[in-house]
Amino acid sequence: MIAKIIDRRTLLGAGLSLAATPAFAADKPDFISKRPAPADRRFVSKAVEREIARVSSKIADPKLRWMFGNCYPNTLDTTVKMGVVDGKPDAFVITGDIDALWLRDSSAQVRPYLHLAREDADLRRLYQGLIARQARCILLDPYANAFLADPHAHTKLSWALHDKTEMKPGVAERKWEIDSLCYPIRLAHDYWKATGDTSPFDAQWAESARTIIRTFREQQRKHGPGPYRFQRSSDRPTETLMLDGYGPPSRPVGLIHCGFRPSDDACIYPFLIPSNHFAVTVLRELATLAMAARQDSALANDAMSLAGEIEAALREYGTMRLRDGREVIAYEVDGFGNAVFMDDANVPSLSSLAYLRCVDRSDPLWQRTAAACWSETNPYWSRGKVVEGIGGPHVGLGHVWPMSLIMRGFSYDRDVRTLRNILRMLSTSDAGTGFIHEAVDQNDPSKFTRDWFAWANGLFGELLVHLAAVQPKLLQEAL
Repeated sequence: MIAKIIDRRTLLGAGLSLAATPAFAADKPDFISKRPAPADRRFVSKAVEREIARVSSKIADPKLRWMFGNCYPNTLDTTVKMGVVDGKPDAFVITGDIDALWLRDSSAQVRPYLHLAREDADLRRLYQGLIARQARCILLDPYANAFLADPHAHTKLSWALHDKTEMKPGVAERKWEIDSLCYPIRLAHDYWKATGDTSPFDAQWAESARTIIRTFREQQRKHGPGPYRFQRSSDRPTETLMLDGYGPPSRPVGLIHCGFRPSDDACIYPFLIPSNHFAVTVLRELATLAMAARQDSALANDAMSLAGEIEAALREYGTMRLRDGREVIAYEVDGFGNAVFMDDANVPSLSSLAYLRCVDRSDPLWQRTAAACWSETNPYWSRGKVVEGIGGPHVGLGHVWPMSLIMRGFSYDRDVRTLRNILRMLSTSDAGTGFIHEAVDQNDPSKFTRDWFAWANGLFGELLVHLAAVQPKLLQEAL
């Protein structure tokens, strides 16, 4: 939303920009590291430092190598605040230029280091602390998307000060987004898979998991609209919900009602299909984790039952036909037969469903959908002089989100030609900053939003770590 972008710019102007960080050794003067000086880094992992060196040695292009070195550790360098709560690790991970923790962003920001956690006790403490922090946040308010470090504080986010909703202390913003509850499950499951560590999954975590299931069921809205309402005074309709804050009408069909997309923009139709697919996948992961870590068959059965119900509804209501007759996965539906096809760069999206393990990337239905998303069929896809990709209403037409390019890179990691083009566009759209931005003008990358966006930086680093494993020869090329 534009109001949020303005405030982020204000925050950056107050001294939070990474551009002023000290310089030290780099490949050549043009590519001086943009990382904070070692003494100023918020969190240091020896395993991550070794990974930076390992992957960097495989990247021939000097600019790409420079960007990787800046971006991959950005979350650790700049956004992690470690502490202790009740004698256990606590980790508060801000999104970047806003001093608040988004459940989605924080989960995604630390994902690129998961494969290193088994060998690094410091990283394990980070994950343990974040899993615990997210559980407390969910128990505080499962409908909130963003939280404050102090659970007794009141939001200072200018755009959220006067929202008409049940704002509680500790909540920074209260937009109901399905993915806000999906991402903590994904993080918990994948941390356990990576390390075998079950210590974070205590009674508090189990209660937060039950709260997630209860909230999802409330938002199936089988017995009325449920407890959540949200209204905001704004000149932008994507910032508020219609019909007294309950959102657009829906017919209860088993899908989960969603107020806002992962872009924080309001849904057109209230059943956001990519997020419902994500919910099915993570609920099954929750069931696996509940049994492995706690032998909690009741929690596992509840998760599996809800996943099956949503999946059945997706089969019946989650697709649509384009004007040319192609069947694709819909972006949003309402249960009455209405549907919209588009895609937004923010994850979960239709384009990211393979990355999120919600679909097999060889599935013909998803392949048709992804192809339509990356074309003029999607009103938020565009091609400019410098970059092409998917944007969204959050910033406006003609702006491409590099995140969409990164998702395409993961999904088409066997297509060297596509990957090469993606890497070139990512390399040329940083405006010389060495970082990945929220959105860039398709013709002039010097016009961008957010020069401190840790989620996008981490995704870029994650992609290059992945390509170093599956396409090492490509990284040995000069762009």
